Amino acid sequence: MFEVFWDAETKSWFDETSGNDPGKLGVSIVSVYWRNEKESRMHSFWEKDFDQMWKLFRDADRIIGFNTLGFDIPAMKPYAPADFASLPHFDILERIKLVNSGRGASLNAIARDTLGTEKIDSGANAVMYFKKGDPESLALLQKYCEADVAITRDIYDFAIKNRFLKFTDKWNNARRVEVDFSYPKEAAAAKQSSLF
Repeated sequence: MFEVFWDAETKSWFDETSGNDPGKLGVSIVSVYWRNEKESRMHSFWEKDFDQMWKLFRDADRIIGFNTLGFDIPAMKPYAPADFASLPHFDILERIKLVNSGRGASLNAIARDTLGTEKIDSGANAVMYFKKGDPESLALLQKYCEADVAITRDIYDFAIKNRFLKFTDKWNNARRVEVDFSYPKEAAAAKQSSLF
C-alpha cells in the first residue's frame, strides 16, 4: 500500500479572522511522509510548492492524519484541487471518536500515553514562527510540522500492530480504546491483485 501521512500549519489564529473557518487562516507549510514497500520519505512543502504535492495525495491508497477532516482539509480548501476532500482520507481522531462515544483526545495525550513521547512544540508557536519569517523561525516551523507527522505515523503504526490506543482524557481518566485501522479485505485484495 502507498500511504501518505500529513499535517498542515496555518499562518494565523482564529481570533485574527472572522468566524471559525479554517479556510481563512492561510496555510504556511504542509509536511508529508510517504511510504510503500520499497521506500519512505519525509518532505515539507511551503505554499509556493503546494502544486508539487497533489500527485502524492492522488496516488495514495490511504491519506493519514490527525484531525484532518475537521481542520487540515478545510484549511487547504483555498489551495487544493476540487477532488482533494474526496480522496481516501483516514483521520485518526475521527476513528477514536467512533469507538469512544464521540469523544476525542489530543495528539499529545495519545502520544504521551501510547508511545511515551510528546510533541516538540505547539501550534500557537508554529503561527508565531511563520509570522517572524526569519530562516531560524521557519526552520523551527518545518521541524515542528515534520515531528507532528512522525508522531501521527508512529501512533498509526502502533494501532495497526496492537489494535488499541491509550490517552488521559480531559477529566484525568486513563483511557484505552480498541481500534481497528486495518484495510478492508477487498481493498487489500485488489491492491495485491494489481501487483501481478
